Amino acid sequence: MKRSPLKSPYLWAIVAAVAVVVAAWVGRERYQPIITGARAPDFTALDMAGNETRLSDFRGKVVLLNVWATWCPPCREEMPSMQRLYEAMAGTDFQIVAVSIDAPQGEQDSSGREGGDLAAFAEDMGLTFTILHDPEGRIQATYQTTGVPETFLIGRDGLIYKKVAGGTAWDAPENQELVRRLLGE
Repeated sequence: MKRSPLKSPYLWAIVAAVAVVVAAWVGRERYQPIITGARAPDFTALDMAGNETRLSDFRGKVVLLNVWATWCPPCREEMPSMQRLYEAMAGTDFQIVAVSIDAPQGEQDSSGREGGDLAAFAEDMGLTFTILHDPEGRIQATYQTTGVPETFLIGRDGLIYKKVAGGTAWDAPENQELVRRLLGE
C-alpha cells in the first residue's frame, strides 16, 4: 500500500523549516541588533504641533537621537547638557531629536505614570532642539532600548556611531569632538 506524500512527517518538517527560513529572511531587519555600526532604523513620532516626523526627515545631518520621559530623573539631569551641545553646534548640520515616551497629557502609561506636558517641560528647561512624542513607545521596540534615557549618535551616513544607555554629559569635550568629526570639521 502506497502512502500519501501529504502524510509524510518528513515533508511537513521540510515545509516548516522552509517557512521559518523565509520568515526570518523577510523580517531580518527586525532581528538586527541596534548597536554601534548598525544602520539607524527609521521611525515616526509626533512633533509638538502633532505632525508626523520621521528620522529620515533629518537625512544628511548628524543626529543625536535621545529616548526619554518627563518622569525620568536621569533624563532631566542630562537635558541641560544636550541643550549646551546643541548651542555649541549651532550653524552646523547637527540636530538633536529627543523622543518622549510619556503617555499623553492627562493619561497614564501602563505603569501608572502620568503623561507629561512636553511643551511646559521644554519651556521650563529652556530646550530649543526638536522634541517629538511617541506615547505608544514604538521607538523603544524599534531601537531595542532597555530604559530611558538611551541615546544614539547617528552620522550623516545613517550609521550609529555611539550608543549610551543612561544619562551622560553630552557637552563633554569628547562628545563635542565626536560630533565635530562626524560633521567633517
